[in-house]
Amino acid sequence: MAVANLRWLLLIVSLPSSSATARIRIWRALKGLGCMALRDGAYLLPAGTDNAHRLRELADECIREGGSAWLMNVEGQSAEDTAAYRELFNRSLDYADLRKSWKEASKSITSMSALELTRLQRRLQREFDATRAIDFFPAESRLEADTAWGEFNKRLQALLSPGEPHETDGAIPLLDVSDYQGRTWATRRHLWVDRVASAWLIRRFIDHDARFRWLADPLECPKTALGFDFDGAAFTHVGNRVTFETLMASFGLEDDPALARIGVIVHSLDLGGDSVPEASGFEAMLAGARERLPDDDALLSEISGLLDSLYMHFQRGKPAGETT
Repeated sequence: MAVANLRWLLLIVSLPSSSATARIRIWRALKGLGCMALRDGAYLLPAGTDNAHRLRELADECIREGGSAWLMNVEGQSAEDTAAYRELFNRSLDYADLRKSWKEASKSITSMSALELTRLQRRLQREFDATRAIDFFPAESRLEADTAWGEFNKRLQALLSPGEPHETDGAIPLLDVSDYQGRTWATRRHLWVDRVASAWLIRRFIDHDARFRWLADPLECPKTALGFDFDGAAFTHVGNRVTFETLMASFGLEDDPALARIGVIVHSLDLGGDSVPEASGFEAMLAGARERLPDDDALLSEISGLLDSLYMHFQRGKPAGETT
């Protein structure tokens, strides 16, 4: 859209001095929407259906609190005016602050526990997502922040899951599950998302009598064992698939919609990308369990129950967050 053609929403509000709590609540809501104050009580936002709906709700709330509110469509009288309005929404300083916070956080991450790392990662991701959500006119600073966050997030993931396998190429052959019964399966110790979910998948759907070896060094994997989720393993990342998804494809499990939804959780936590509502909860419970439990056998047992419950929930076919 050309600068001269931009349209804006202007919300002018006034609240009684006695409504201090409502004043703070509405101010926080306006800030969360990305509004910019032209003066006290006058807030500007780029026009759009969603923005208009949200501002209308805030205007109605002001009126319910005994105040007044006017929501108007406005436009700049010249291209210079419109450019000046647009510049109000320049988020380069916000991104600079975020990058500064990531740099500061990086000084202490090597001494953090898995639970602390997970909490830090979720908090910083929420802050970054909130800034991107109100970046109505993305510029170079957004691209720079995306790159910086990707690099920092990789460091966090490397600490949470050291030795993460590299992507491999090639087709995934369909295997006969009967050839993989009663086997020993091996992966890196200190299980994290992809490994613990893959171990659950193996024992639950592929090899009910599977035995597991947790390796301090993947090079120590016994020749008779089936390795998974490390470089050179029999089952690892292939293309854009994480190990969990590779195992699903290898044993013809991709048509199970409940397993596919768990795969989305594992993929989003392991490789990033679009998140799903259940992912942060699963990650938090796994991080807490890993801190609390003494070894990987106990961790697998605990998280297997959680994954069994998620699988049953997804089998019911309800969208995430829906209740009866």
